Amino acid sequence: LTGLHILAIAFALEVSVGKTNTVTALNNSNVLLPCTFTTCIGFQDLVFKWYFNTTELISVSKIKTKATEPTLVWNNPRVEFVGSTTKKENNISIVLNGVEFSDAGKYTCHVKNPKERNAQHNATIILTVVHKMVETDNTVTLIIVGVVGGLIGLLILFMLIKRVVLFIIKKTQDGKKECLVSSSGNDNTENGLAGSKAEQKAPPKA
Repeated sequence: LTGLHILAIAFALEVSVGKTNTVTALNNSNVLLPCTFTTCIGFQDLVFKWYFNTTELISVSKIKTKATEPTLVWNNPRVEFVGSTTKKENNISIVLNGVEFSDAGKYTCHVKNPKERNAQHNATIILTVVHKMVETDNTVTLIIVGVVGGLIGLLILFMLIKRVVLFIIKKTQDGKKECLVSSSGNDNTENGLAGSKAEQKAPPKA
């Protein structure tokens, strides 16, 4: 049980850089490097750091409690903290100003929470720096989506038509059966066959 308790605490702290771990920035622009963290049991004296390419430290901050904003310990002059930890989401994002081609690489957001027995977790985002932003051509994607949507629509229409046709055929067959039964009963009565009124008469006396 002790082992399970420690394991649960170790996985309580989570760090995320969002749905995608890649960011593209234009040369000489400012770029946001997102990062948030969650913890099930809260935090106290939490420390978060940002690293460039795993080893180069570019920012260090501390957070006393949930009710206080981070206190900057050290920052690269080009790094600016833009997050907030007193709101619903524990946002510890930074902005890198005056991006250069040499800034391309991995940026790791690392968090340590003493309240969770010094639990640590991190997430990495990859920055790509380009000379010019290229617009994405979504024509092919739109065509594919249109074709798939059209095929699904045709399939639904075919199924509806099939159901209507089968319903009509069933009704027609039921009508024919009723006609046959009625016609058969009339013929037997007129011709004096078995089951007809002619056969129900008493035989003549000898």
